[in-house]
Amino acid sequence: MMLATLGTQVAVLFILALPIACIAWTVTHEEVFREPRDYCARKSKLCASFAQRKFFYLFTCEYCFSHWVTALALFVTRYRLLFDDWRGYVIAGFSLVWIANFYMSLFGHLRLEIREERLEIEMDEIQKTKMTKEPGRAGWRVGQS
Repeated sequence: MMLATLGTQVAVLFILALPIACIAWTVTHEEVFREPRDYCARKSKLCASFAQRKFFYLFTCEYCFSHWVTALALFVTRYRLLFDDWRGYVIAGFSLVWIANFYMSLFGHLRLEIREERLEIEMDEIQKTKMTKEPGRAGWRVGQS
């Protein structure tokens, strides 16, 4: 089977990394998977066997988990990058992991900024409420009720 043009391969790389990042982030960070993730986190610390601890750790680390999601995506899509043989799968795999983790890093920073902005707005609102309700502050004159 002939490979697509380099431009198409790169476009597919950036597009295919999106669902990989989405799945890896959701499993390792979002509330919907909190209970299984907490179970895996406990097992990754308490299992006697090194292999068992590392197996359970995979479900708590977005970088680690993204390798397995990528392997599944490569199996399903048969996507290869640059070469039409096993080398194309290897290059595609590491490239997809890197791009997916870049996406997750951007998303993490964006969420942090949004959370900080919400907190600042909330603190400003609390401060404004305190200032308008306290006697002797702006909006109140001493001796007025």
